[in-house]
Amino acid sequence: MLETRHLTFEYTPAKQFTFPDVHCANREALLILGQSGRGKTTFLHLLALLLKPKSGSVIIDQTDLTRLSVADTAAFRARHLGIVYQKPHFVSALSVMDNLLLANYLANKPQDKSRARALAVQLGFSEQLAKKTHQLSQGEQQRVSIARSVMNQPDVILADEPTSSLDDDNTARVVTLLRDQSEQIGASLIVVTHDQRLKDAFQNRVNL
Repeated sequence: MLETRHLTFEYTPAKQFTFPDVHCANREALLILGQSGRGKTTFLHLLALLLKPKSGSVIIDQTDLTRLSVADTAAFRARHLGIVYQKPHFVSALSVMDNLLLANYLANKPQDKSRARALAVQLGFSEQLAKKTHQLSQGEQQRVSIARSVMNQPDVILADEPTSSLDDDNTARVVTLLRDQSEQIGASLIVVTHDQRLKDAFQNRVNL
């Protein structure tokens, strides 16, 4: 479960953001919509512990993340958050399998090859595990990114513009994959986007 309370952020005195309170329970999905310049990416980075708010709280399973030390924040992020970036960030020298296992390593968890293989089968890239990520299609890379985000069975999945460069068919497929994965592991799913095509796929929506 994730919730925010009275969250604000300031880049400069002339560029400040005040965000609405949000609440997303386990197995629920929340869509956060907004045009460019409305603070969508900033909000996602606050939820992902990549930025520290000027004021307010980000609470995951009763832990106020704004009160954690830098080291505890990094450890909490690795163990409890799964992030799907708009453009997947992989280690190009590693295979697809090793990129998945890297999520375990960063969270100080045992490297779970069986889970990686199971996710690869479920998401349709099991034949690509030995390849380097640059050898994959855009759609395959997106599916690997989704698999990596749930390797540690996180409490919260955050997706940043996951469909902005996809056609309608692949957009529907990515939304389904994200929803299915969050429901299977009991995670809250929060999607931040300006893509109006996603409105009908999410009952819970917030506009920035």
